[in-house]
Amino acid sequence: MAEYLASIFGTEKDKVNCSFYFKIGACRHGDRCSRLHNKPTFSQTIVLLNLYRNPQNTAQTADGSHCHVSDVEVQEHYDNFFEEVFTELQEKYGEIEEMNVCDNLGDHLVGNVYVKFRREEDAERAVTELNNRWFNGQAVHAELSPVTDFRESCCRQYEMGECTRGGFCNFMHLRPISRNLRRQLYGRGPRRRSPPRSHTGHRPRERNRRRSPDHRHGRF
Repeated sequence: MAEYLASIFGTEKDKVNCSFYFKIGACRHGDRCSRLHNKPTFSQTIVLLNLYRNPQNTAQTADGSHCHVSDVEVQEHYDNFFEEVFTELQEKYGEIEEMNVCDNLGDHLVGNVYVKFRREEDAERAVTELNNRWFNGQAVHAELSPVTDFRESCCRQYEMGECTRGGFCNFMHLRPISRNLRRQLYGRGPRRRSPPRSHTGHRPRERNRRRSPDHRHGRF
C-alpha cells in the first residue's frame, strides 16, 4: 500500500495531494483547493509571485484606456527585466541553473518568476532576504517551490503554438528571452554546467541594449 501511495503521489490519481501544485507550484483554487498543497521545506527553486508585469497588459493612457505597446518594445522591456533580476540574484545569492517567467494571465501564475539555484542553501537564503525587499514599487513575495523539472510544468501545446486555452491555461506558458541575452547569461563563465538543463553565467560588463525610458525597473 505504501509503495502504491508513493507511486501516485502528486499525480491526478492522488486524491489527497494537489497534482497542479506539485507540478507547477501554484493552483488556481489557492487556499480553497480540496487537496493538500505540500509546500517544500527545502528546494533548489524559488518563486517570486506576480513579479513581472507585461506592459501590453498594464499600459494605459490618462483616461484609463489601453495604449498600444509594440511586440518589439515588449521584448526589449522583458529582456531588460530578465537580465536585471537574473544578474542581481546570481550575484547576491549564488549560481542560477535556470530562470523562467510565466506569461499566463491567471491570477495564480501571472508574472511568476521561477529561479532554480544550484544549491538549496542559496535558495533558502534568497527567500528569507527577498521577502523583506521591494522591486519596481511592489513588495516581493518569495517562497520555495516544489518545481524542479520545468519540462513537466510547461504547456506543450503553447510551445508548439497550439494552446487553445490562451493565457488562462493552468500549465506554464514560459516567455522566452532573446537569443543574444540567452548567450550572455547562459553562455559565459568557466563553471561547468550540471546536466541535464543547468545554465551558468556572469553579469555582462557592458549593456548594449537600449532601455526604454517608459519601462523602468527597480532593484531588490
